[in-house]
Amino acid sequence: MTAATIRLVAISFLALLFCGSRALAQDLGSPPSGSVPILYNDHTVYAKPDVLRQGRVLAALVKDGHIYVPLRSMFEEMGATVSVSDDGKTVTALRAGTSVSVTLDKAEVVINGEARPLDVPPIVYQGVVLVPVRVLSEALGAYVQWVPDRRVVVVRYISPPPPPPPATPVPTPVPTPVPTPVPTPVPTPIPTPVPTPPSYTAFVEAAFFAPKNYNEFADGSPYCDSYVVSGAYAPKDSGFAVKVDFRQDGYVTTDNLNAGGNEFTQFDTIDHGAAFAPVFRAMQSTLDGRLEFKIASPRIYVGVGYLHTANNYGYPQLNGVGAGVEKLPDLRQGVSLYGSAFFYPDASGSYLIGNPASPNYGVTYRQEYQIIKYDIGLALVVDHSPLYLYGGFMGDHYGAKENAPIGQIHDGPYIGLGVKL
Repeated sequence: MTAATIRLVAISFLALLFCGSRALAQDLGSPPSGSVPILYNDHTVYAKPDVLRQGRVLAALVKDGHIYVPLRSMFEEMGATVSVSDDGKTVTALRAGTSVSVTLDKAEVVINGEARPLDVPPIVYQGVVLVPVRVLSEALGAYVQWVPDRRVVVVRYISPPPPPPPATPVPTPVPTPVPTPVPTPVPTPIPTPVPTPPSYTAFVEAAFFAPKNYNEFADGSPYCDSYVVSGAYAPKDSGFAVKVDFRQDGYVTTDNLNAGGNEFTQFDTIDHGAAFAPVFRAMQSTLDGRLEFKIASPRIYVGVGYLHTANNYGYPQLNGVGAGVEKLPDLRQGVSLYGSAFFYPDASGSYLIGNPASPNYGVTYRQEYQIIKYDIGLALVVDHSPLYLYGGFMGDHYGAKENAPIGQIHDGPYIGLGVKL
């Protein structure tokens, strides 16, 4: 036996002494780069034994100071079953209750579900997955040693003995169960649902209104003496409701003409002329009555409406029929939403020119607008009080159709008190 052989046997014997059931941390030194053989349990292992004689593909690779070994051939030598994921990136080995998994380009090894870091990730070399040599020691408790003067990696691994077969348990006699009498179930009475009574049958409310007014007499004039009064009647168990509201808009006309130190309002007339008058307090009112049909809960209606308007400056009183949708307030404890939008396509009235100085004296003109009325707000009921606070934003837009100098807008916020009945 040569001295080299004796030294190799001695190294293998020391490796066997230091092998344990857990991984051992060895200093592998600084091996040179290149391919080197692995001496596993006294025989050489190659990644592809059938290629050995042709291409001399060795089992270990030294790269950048790290030793890589072929995962599949080494783990199969140790009795493990190796599988590869569908994408070919993750390799898993199973043996004796131990699971080892590595992923290409990911510097960690997962042992029995526990991830442990690696100095370098697994790589592919000539079509073979190579892993850092410490995977062998950390995963299966193998002993690994680099022998620099022999340029060989020595791996020692002793398989753990199989566990003894489980003892055959002595069957325990099963006692005969004593039948328990089943009590006759008592049917649970189903409570009869109590219908929720309506929160009101009718309500009346009044509010202070703060609109801006735009027409032939005013250019955004602020309000004065403006208010709104409303009421509704919605009988119990009925799909119909009646709603009425009266609104008065008061404002001071615009002083757009000054003559002799006096302020005047200049405006276009119905007969397509122009006139002026001293600044005055204009009053314009609307009365709106609606018959509505309930289409959804809570208290959502569609309906038809009749609109009547009047003023204190001699212009025609307008009348028209329209339709729209309305959400009445629920007026239960807390806050409830309400709102409406109605369209009157033809609100009209007649005007007789009574000024003898006018070239159109004695001529009657038909004045016509299309009007949209809208309202949205919130009502607040405290406890079970019949009184409630409400407020929101309402208004109307007059679109000029025939013999109307210009369109009109009256809208703004409001706040008031109501009582439900």
